Amino acid sequence: MNLLDMHCEPQHGQHSLSQETVAELLGHLPGWQLDGIELVKTFGFADYYKTMAFVNALAWIAHAEDHHPDMSVHYNRAEVRFSTHDAGGLTLNDFICAAKTQALVGRA
Repeated sequence: MNLLDMHCEPQHGQHSLSQETVAELLGHLPGWQLDGIELVKTFGFADYYKTMAFVNALAWIAHAEDHHPDMSVHYNRAEVRFSTHDAGGLTLNDFICAAKTQALVGRA
């Protein structure tokens, strides 16, 4: 399964993924972790400019996919959290966007 080739779809009325599916998909995302019902990763950068460049690129992806993360932005890092609130947990959309987020900085 290549998450980068996929696109988000509306999740109205959808249920969150099973724990087994979440565990399987998490294996495709090095460094990402589960925090309750959220998919989370903190990305570190050399300075504020690089942090903001990442945040702006991620904002473009979120807009294009119509699936938006919660973010905490600091001088040299950004914490990214995906969850599908309408589904009450994680859906395939969260993993698609996490993979596209990861691609912005490589496999680190």
